[in-house]
Amino acid sequence: MKQSANLVCINPKCGKQFPIKSFQLRCDKCDFLLDVDYKDAPSSKLKDVFDERRNPQGSIYNESGVWRFRELLNFCEIDTENLEECSKFLVSLDGAEGRQSKPYHMSKVSSFINIDNNNLMLQPEGYNPSGSFKDNGMSTAVTHAKLMNAKKIICASTGNTSASAGMFAANENMECDVYIPDGQIAPGKLSQAYQFGTQMIKVNGNFDDAFTKSLDAAKQLGSYTVNSVNPFRIEGQKTIPLRALEFLNWEVPDWIVYPGGALGNISSCGKCFIELHKWGWIKKIPRIAAINAEGANTLYQLYNGKFENEELRWNDGIPNLELIEKYYQAMSQDEKLKPKTKATAIQIGKPANITKGLRALEFTNGVVIQVSDKEMLDGMSAVGLNGFDCEMASGATVAGIKKLLDNEIMKKDDKIIGILTGRQKEPMLPIEYHNDPNNMFAVPPKS
Repeated sequence: MKQSANLVCINPKCGKQFPIKSFQLRCDKCDFLLDVDYKDAPSSKLKDVFDERRNPQGSIYNESGVWRFRELLNFCEIDTENLEECSKFLVSLDGAEGRQSKPYHMSKVSSFINIDNNNLMLQPEGYNPSGSFKDNGMSTAVTHAKLMNAKKIICASTGNTSASAGMFAANENMECDVYIPDGQIAPGKLSQAYQFGTQMIKVNGNFDDAFTKSLDAAKQLGSYTVNSVNPFRIEGQKTIPLRALEFLNWEVPDWIVYPGGALGNISSCGKCFIELHKWGWIKKIPRIAAINAEGANTLYQLYNGKFENEELRWNDGIPNLELIEKYYQAMSQDEKLKPKTKATAIQIGKPANITKGLRALEFTNGVVIQVSDKEMLDGMSAVGLNGFDCEMASGATVAGIKKLLDNEIMKKDDKIIGILTGRQKEPMLPIEYHNDPNNMFAVPPKS
């Protein structure tokens, strides 16, 4: 199936279009972010095709948990049934990205948050090759980078992005520069990136400072940014909820829950459900819950009116951008507002996808809450006791669901899918947690 696609400004009052073969990240008319937009509505009969591809029949593109859905992200405008064309255009780690990702019941987590085990499923994205959800979007971003004949991919990272970008770059024989906030990146994630031969560039500051420098560097000829501000990264991350829906036989859950960092996952999930609803594939729309860390809670503060008593909303495409800038200015002057959490994956003060995140929350009647570091560590540890591995930021999903149930925002009979964004790469966190017998799930060593 061939598809016609372009880039379009997400500002409904603008809607300027750009060709797919473009390095554009923002609209040059109004400065809003861009979406990949598809001209034709795919047939819902593709659900059967996706199911058949679960027997890959020797094709890595059927095996891939991203490219199995290639008709829904065909920005390369290729014949998706022609495996030679797929091989020429689509970037894959031998079909491994998203391959093992699906929802699971975890009885000890269900008991911890006090919900029937049948009503909660958690989807571990740590089964991806580099150990996090990033591989879903990196496969599509690097596909577009190749389409643009880029020789070097560039990103800012607190860890997982650098590991994923480095892995894909090495596999595709591309250069990779990673801008990191000096001293604020988990060693386990940093070591992965070094292993793949990436060039580290230390920045004196936090992730937001590193991100700004990376965008400047990506303007150089032959360079290409792969952070989630890139609309093609968002396309690959759409397959996270697609796999959940497929597992549920396309029965839409009541809730889908993510940790909130740069808000790329929230944005991609929202875009996924906007498209599926527009195409007539679904009638029900799930509610999205974004879970911030208390120490990095920009979205929580703005969305819930904690700053200047105004609730920030998408507002049909007219969000109060001045309010966002006022908050960022206040953050630069007030140490208490600067991001600080042990969950480094979501230690982000200026979410690059905040406008797309707001759009997703509006479309799904979503909510934003915050949880403490202790609550995240308890959530992470509850997952571990079920035999699954997740990082601290993923513990935000568990802690957030518990808080939403305790506050009766979620109901006990709601069907909930929680996304665990990555596996554990910071070995001292669980060691410190379990060495302290005061922690809820601690199993301290015996002498």
